Amino acid sequence: MNAISQNPSTAPANVVTGRARRWRVYRWAFLLFVLLAAVALADGLLIEPYSIEVTHYELHGAVATPLKIAHLSDIHAYGFGRRERRMLKTLADEKPDIILITGDSPGVWLGRPNGDYTGAKQVYEQLHAPLGVWFVRGNWENAQPVRNERVFYQSIGVRLLLNSNGEARPDVWIAGLDDPYTGAAKPDVALAGIPSGAYTILLFHSPGYFSHVAGRINLCLAGHTHGGQVRFPFTKPLWLPRGSGHFLEGWYEDRGTKMYVSRGIGTSILPIRFLCRPEIAFITVEP
Repeated sequence: MNAISQNPSTAPANVVTGRARRWRVYRWAFLLFVLLAAVALADGLLIEPYSIEVTHYELHGAVATPLKIAHLSDIHAYGFGRRERRMLKTLADEKPDIILITGDSPGVWLGRPNGDYTGAKQVYEQLHAPLGVWFVRGNWENAQPVRNERVFYQSIGVRLLLNSNGEARPDVWIAGLDDPYTGAAKPDVALAGIPSGAYTILLFHSPGYFSHVAGRINLCLAGHTHGGQVRFPFTKPLWLPRGSGHFLEGWYEDRGTKMYVSRGIGTSILPIRFLCRPEIAFITVEP
């Protein structure tokens, strides 16, 4: 008995029809995947990095009058572009009492700083608040130090806190640490001399250090994580930088001390954000 050849020219019509249907499904599924990938890439490169989310929070503390804080982090400024203009407009509209920046000024592309602070200088010169602009180092300031650091920040109207503190107003003091994981954080030095009973805010870049200072101050502000920068639904971030600890974004509390971790303004390594918009957080401390 001769075997029947089952090639496409001799296969039953229903078999050929089934194969054709499956190939159409595969083709349409592939085209849909390509379309979704293109939309996601366009969003991640052209839309989300410039779509700054403005968040507002209210706390209660031992302050004489309300204090409105603008928390900025990870600006990574290449220059004065669309994102920076939106940031400044938001600050002008919100009119915070004080601007607190938790590190990482230089623009970073594929792991290399841009070599100078020209972009950061252009941005910081235009930051103003009644109680000043205060800043602490991030990991990129330590990786790519600016020459004559204190003179640089003084010249652009920014107060650098390097394991030190200062009075914002009699009832509010600001302290700042060197980046704990790329520098030398000295909390005892940073907090020395602050009057008892003053509402104290501690700035540091890497949130993984929180457990070392929790319980000693009222409020901590940190950044560094970028909120993951690129995230996918129902999964953990693909990568977080060293020093993030188990922190990602938003509010945390330990031993009576609250900490806010900002997603930051700019991008690091790759100029992309996906499901993780940049943010400016405004925190109002009420009596």
